[in-house]
Amino acid sequence: MARPSPITITPSAIAQINALLAQRGKPSAGIKIGVRTKGCSGLSYTIEYADEVGQYDEVVDLPESSVKVLIDPKAIMFIVGTQMDYVEEKLKSGFTFTNPNEKGRCGCGESFHV
Repeated sequence: MARPSPITITPSAIAQINALLAQRGKPSAGIKIGVRTKGCSGLSYTIEYADEVGQYDEVVDLPESSVKVLIDPKAIMFIVGTQMDYVEEKLKSGFTFTNPNEKGRCGCGESFHV
């Protein structure tokens, strides 16, 4: 029986990931999501290009795409159950994360804690 994915990725986020990887100009294994210590609440999400799949990376295959989303092994416990979306608004656009495990966010929305 297959394990459930640790993260849900919306169609708009998948489309943006595909667009970013197409613009990159070199082959990629996908994108890698992680967390790092930052901001007033403690943690912030990171997204970067992945040139290869790390030995302990959690791999999320997207059925609608050939793209892979990798999750840093140190971040998995903070990301389980999260939904990743891409939002375009009048004054800003970017990836958003809705994490049911968050206990709070800082006022500017840059960081969170669980």
